[in-house]
Amino acid sequence: MAGFRSLARQVRDPRCDLALRRYSLRKCLERFAPYGHRATWDHLCSRHGFGPEDRSPDPARLVAALEELEEARAVWLAYEVAFAERRKREKHDGLRRPGSFDDWHRRTWGGFGVAWCDDPAVHPKGPLAGVLRALIAALESEPGGHCPVCTSSRIVWKQDMVHEPWCGPVCTGCGILVPQPVLTDEALAQARRVRRRELASVG
Repeated sequence: MAGFRSLARQVRDPRCDLALRRYSLRKCLERFAPYGHRATWDHLCSRHGFGPEDRSPDPARLVAALEELEEARAVWLAYEVAFAERRKREKHDGLRRPGSFDDWHRRTWGGFGVAWCDDPAVHPKGPLAGVLRALIAALESEPGGHCPVCTSSRIVWKQDMVHEPWCGPVCTGCGILVPQPVLTDEALAQARRVRRRELASVG
């Protein structure tokens, strides 16, 4: 199975036909897709001006999409290295982190679904690397009451998602599943209250 770098080389290789170069870019998302595969693909297509079903996109647009993905991947991998080193020191010193923090990292190790978007058509509009930098800053700070990506306070608890943990706080501003460790207990409770009010109004 080809790795991310091998696939990236195929995307850039002008000797490969366009169908293979497009396919290789999509395969890159099996290795790194911050919003999930479908939402990350939709994001790259919309930002770089080719259609999700376009079988012969402009090669320059494919490469630009790859470069955005690579920059974001470099940001996330650097964070993972720093996080692993920090956790090693903390464990040596006898310091434990909250269970939800460790659980979140276990599910997102490698970068898949870091900022999961359950609706593939609803995701942050800015560059992937900027989104991940905002998320990392929030993970390294005290919990707050807003989405770390778009700063919206409109967060709703959603059930029956198609990705583990299956339920959680979703930002209605940018569509990401907000990592629970970055939210205060009050913000999480508020998200659940909004969910209950919405269910009551439907009923």
